[in-house]
Amino acid sequence: MYISKITVLVIVLFNFIFSYSQGQEKIEFGKPSHQELTMNSFEKDPDAAGVVLYEKGQYTIELVRNYILLVKEVHVKTKVLDASKFKESTINLYMYKTNDSRDKLKNIKAITHNGNLQTYVKEDAYFDIDVNENWSKKRFTFPNIKDGSILEYKYTITTPFLFNLGGWDFQGALPKIYSEFNTQIPANYRYNRALYGSHDLLINESKIKKDCFSLPQITQPGDCEVTIYAMKDIPAFKEEKYMLAKENYIARVDYELMTFYDFRGSKETFSKTWKDVDKEFKYDKDLGKQLNNNSYFENIIPENVLSNPDELEKAKKIYYQIQQHFNWNGEHGMFSHSRVKKAYENMSGSTSEINLSLINALQAANLDAKLVLHSTRENGLPNTSFPVITDFNYVLVYLKIGENDYLLDASDNNLPFGLIPFNALNVQVRVMDFKKGSFWFPIKPHKKNIEYINAQLSINDDIITGNVNEMHTGYKALEIRNELNSSNESNYIVKKESFINDLEINDYKLENKNDLSSNIKETYSINFSPETAGNSVYVFPYFLQNSITENPFKLKERNYLVDIGYPITNTYMITLNLNNKYEVEQMPNNKKIKLMNDAGDCTVIYSNKDGKVNLRFSFKLNDYRFEATNYQNLKDFYNQVIEILTKEPIVLKKI
Repeated sequence: MYISKITVLVIVLFNFIFSYSQGQEKIEFGKPSHQELTMNSFEKDPDAAGVVLYEKGQYTIELVRNYILLVKEVHVKTKVLDASKFKESTINLYMYKTNDSRDKLKNIKAITHNGNLQTYVKEDAYFDIDVNENWSKKRFTFPNIKDGSILEYKYTITTPFLFNLGGWDFQGALPKIYSEFNTQIPANYRYNRALYGSHDLLINESKIKKDCFSLPQITQPGDCEVTIYAMKDIPAFKEEKYMLAKENYIARVDYELMTFYDFRGSKETFSKTWKDVDKEFKYDKDLGKQLNNNSYFENIIPENVLSNPDELEKAKKIYYQIQQHFNWNGEHGMFSHSRVKKAYENMSGSTSEINLSLINALQAANLDAKLVLHSTRENGLPNTSFPVITDFNYVLVYLKIGENDYLLDASDNNLPFGLIPFNALNVQVRVMDFKKGSFWFPIKPHKKNIEYINAQLSINDDIITGNVNEMHTGYKALEIRNELNSSNESNYIVKKESFINDLEINDYKLENKNDLSSNIKETYSINFSPETAGNSVYVFPYFLQNSITENPFKLKERNYLVDIGYPITNTYMITLNLNNKYEVEQMPNNKKIKLMNDAGDCTVIYSNKDGKVNLRFSFKLNDYRFEATNYQNLKDFYNQVIEILTKEPIVLKKI
């Protein structure tokens, strides 16, 4: 289990769970209660800018003008508590479309209530926006929002895409007092259902409704399954650093169409097995068939590379050749329009085209390379109970050499062999082995992500000067390369100088920026004036350390996983020559802080010997994924580290 406090319940149609309704709400649109209108705070979340008073979704499959449609009716009512902080005034309603058909939105109404004053959203204030070839959205913004306003809207979407029932988010950016989701589905439509999150259902009811669905010329009406799911007092989901996609954690229910039986008894299967998917992708023109270009790449890869007996060295040379040949065009193009040969000739392509080219080139050199389906961190974790192809949004490369496995991505010009982008560090991938069958493969991030800083300094006349050496490996080196590529070296130096007043950096030299197989090295000289008070000089020694500047963990409690992405080692060393002009008046204490279960530690050692002050700071995170039960320990650990880095100066006194 990768997700803390998440329960996943897969419910197959006809496997019913019965319970009694416990307070199902019935609300009339446009008529907020006196209690709702006069409400001015929410006791369970005093800092909330607003609270959802009530929301309900009613999804039914109906016969509409001789078409079988999914009808989605939604009603939402929200209270504004602090208008200056309220960020939920703009609503986006998403609709699916193809070349042949599309969702239709109707009966939309939106009102801002201020006491007895009602302000409707005008017809010309609804805007249609194309998102991509398959999605559009209707956008509107509530007018006249004040402290105490109630924002209420409802709408109906009718859709022929019965596979796109979707589901319901019980949890969101605001706390919710009551959230309900109802469905009425003919029994011949069978959906897998999954309930996510750590919050209990107030209502969990499922029953059969007899003779609810009929079609012309069909004498016997069909039965329906009617479900009611509801939650109350749902806390707001508060995002924080080092988390995977919020969809992994929020309380929600998802529906996936599994099978459909028509009234003649024929069965159509929508939910496939991985064996089905493997076969489909093997012959897909945009994926599997793009892996039949080995001979094309065999003529492109130099003969001395193809014949190299060292498979790892051969793989690296091919990787860097493909990487340097291409420019990424900004598209991922996972399921559409991938054309490897054309992309190679144009020297530009999508992520899929570049990585499919890499697979072809590696296979041309008789290396075991395979296509990888992946979902990035912001896209969410893919369903592992059954294949949901829309869960994936990215293509990587799997390479096996001997007993070693590698994940590769040649679409990023800053990635060394064996690293994938930070956004791709998302638990596991699906390796598409078209001969033996696809399989899940765990992502193992690069182990040596090191930041090393060593400064040899001297103090004279209340001015500190000296030379600094830095070395960065793994993802720490990638961060610098990315920053340098998005800006330039001059701006990068200015940013380094900005971490302390009056700091000047001179004689800056950067090594191995473009040699991805080597570590980043930086050397430079510095000059700055520390704080003084009378005869005392206050040296805050961590002025060169800018990777840990504040505690990223600020929530009172966090009910979802902390995923930092990769292990970290941070070593910081300083030698300060006092030149027989200063003596140590106050030195911080040596410390060692440990995370539970040897997940990490922080050690700081000071010494004063032979007229020099020496400091060694070591910070390690051996683990990079922490369950919610360990959140407080991790938060306390970072608090103590920040205390060391920001509040413990070395105090010198002039002799």
